[in-house]
Amino acid sequence: MDKLVLTSSLTAQNNKRSNQQLRGKIELSIRELEKRLSGRTWGVSATKRYLDALVAGTALLALSPVLLIIALLIKLTSRGPVFFVQQRTGYRGRRFGMFKFRTMVVNAEELKAQLRHLNHHGPDSVDFKIKRDPRITWIGRWLRGTSLDELPNLINVLRGDMRLVGPRPTSFDARTYLDHHLDRLNAYPGITGLWQISGRSNIDFDERVQLDRRYILQQSFWLDLKILLKTPIKVISGDGAG
Repeated sequence: MDKLVLTSSLTAQNNKRSNQQLRGKIELSIRELEKRLSGRTWGVSATKRYLDALVAGTALLALSPVLLIIALLIKLTSRGPVFFVQQRTGYRGRRFGMFKFRTMVVNAEELKAQLRHLNHHGPDSVDFKIKRDPRITWIGRWLRGTSLDELPNLINVLRGDMRLVGPRPTSFDARTYLDHHLDRLNAYPGITGLWQISGRSNIDFDERVQLDRRYILQQSFWLDLKILLKTPIKVISGDGAG
């Protein structure tokens, strides 16, 4: 019993030390990037926060009939909840629950290890994408192809976890990031971003980080507007959807 308590204590201390080291790396990365921002703080400003929340709230009200129909289709065609809430990595490495319409079978996460060899980015990649993923339900395939599964992300924008535009939040936490990946944590994650209008799932994680870094360095209201206007075109074309 004493040995078990000691082991648990050592594990907790190691985790605390690891988290402190990670926070230190993130802060250093953010300070270095901020030196190049020349006072541009649109991405983390209160103006963007409340403007995005206003747009998200309006969109949720306007789209409520569509959301209800999608929810009914999911409930009637597969077993499990309507929403899938997945832990994602956001601003400064903070974890939060991101809302999406469920597009997979209920035991999808359990099946992930068995399918890693089919990963589009390679079996050892932190990104996990499979062409024609067998875990996706038939209604889920349609939702993903149209990106309608991501409409509940608007709830996260209302809550303040996300913004309309920013780096896409990863399912893997910041401990998995290499040091040069940490720059992307200097902005709140977004529903859409440069990645979505530049290839989506066809782009690997290192390329996504470069696009995220470019977005952070060039951040502005007008860049956000440009990305938001281009996103529907990419969604309709289906380029890179997965």
